[in-house]
Amino acid sequence: MSSSGRRNEPAGAGPAGAERAPRLPLTDEYRRIRGATAGLCEPLAPEDLVVQSMPDASPAKWHLAHTTWFFEEFVLRAAVDGYRPHRDEFRYLFNSYYNSVGPMHRRPQRGLLTRPNLSEVQAYREQVDENVLRILERDSLPPDAREVLVLGLHHEQQHQELLLTDIKHLFACNPLHPAYTKQPPPAPRAAPALSFTGYPGGLVEIGHSGAGFCFDNEQPRHRVHLEPFQLANRAVTNAEYLEFIRGGGYGSPACWLSDGWATVQQEGWERPIYWMPTLEEEFSLTGVRALDPHAPVSHLSYYEADAFARWAGERLPTETEWEIAAAEVACRGNFVEGGHWHPLPAPYPTPGSTAPQPPLQMFGDVWEWTQSPYTSYPGFAPLRGALGEYNGKFMVNQLVLRGGSCATATSHIRATYRNFFNPAARWQFSGLRLARSAQ
Repeated sequence: MSSSGRRNEPAGAGPAGAERAPRLPLTDEYRRIRGATAGLCEPLAPEDLVVQSMPDASPAKWHLAHTTWFFEEFVLRAAVDGYRPHRDEFRYLFNSYYNSVGPMHRRPQRGLLTRPNLSEVQAYREQVDENVLRILERDSLPPDAREVLVLGLHHEQQHQELLLTDIKHLFACNPLHPAYTKQPPPAPRAAPALSFTGYPGGLVEIGHSGAGFCFDNEQPRHRVHLEPFQLANRAVTNAEYLEFIRGGGYGSPACWLSDGWATVQQEGWERPIYWMPTLEEEFSLTGVRALDPHAPVSHLSYYEADAFARWAGERLPTETEWEIAAAEVACRGNFVEGGHWHPLPAPYPTPGSTAPQPPLQMFGDVWEWTQSPYTSYPGFAPLRGALGEYNGKFMVNQLVLRGGSCATATSHIRATYRNFFNPAARWQFSGLRLARSAQ
């Protein structure tokens, strides 16, 4: 994804207890993931694919081109002797932030790239795909290049989620409030009552281990001393956040961090970005819909999530707390494959069970803000070469989010995955779960 967050795999990698589909051969996985990106663009008109609604977003056409550029730049150029690029100028136009590769078109001006046109970008994808698949089918990809190709597939899944959230922001700017896709809302379902589960703390280990894929920022696995804590059983709902609004939360400076309060004043925030002024409806990828009081509140900045937690007398979890709680939870939930395009209320726990229930909704629905700054783990080593710019250089002025969202691919998420955004970002499917220190 982009420099403001991912952000940010082939099936098979994931936390303990995760239920995954069998891992596909890499050739099939490449076709599947590249095809999924094209599929997300099918509901869009050509005009929809070329507009940029704000500097943090990118046109869908740019996402299509940049993900292709990644495979051409880091796989084909490295693996094919004498490789001739599709077009030399694409190296400049569709580089995102890799300064080691060379100069790039300015991010806020991506919407000005009416040329190359959409058909030219599609032809670019087709040629690069043909070249990559030819190498994969011959099984002639060197091991190092194979690892980079796998990274490129996860990179593409990150951009799939960005493509959806960028389109949502674009359509929300349109007075007609067009829908990305038409679909009736799901049947009403009440969320379980809010409760907290205690965790003992102690010397714990976090970070990725095992043979499955992970990003470099998830390693190395290391020990952390953790104080006892409690974590909420589900994400905060729209109804709970509505109480904060009606209780004057956006007008109470005592609830806010200094930077957050300044942002609220400067931007005139009064409610989540896609809520209507009536506080009864919200804009979604399926158009304007009634606000579901039981669904998780989404599209909150870190400042809003933190302010709500303070108002509620609680706090946000640290990323270590979140990961420890999620480590034994099956990695299933409301992901993009479900086709709901929106967060859903948490399911009820297993009926009749007297055993302690794991937290609900840890994966999917909304990315959950943590209070942890995005920094390196002890002993962190970035990838070699230009790909070292993928994660490490953004380890400042960002906060960590965990768990994935309704726009995340199922095979892309795991308990150790570290998303990150700047604290004012609110166009992603980001929400919160409350935590407290043990009494």
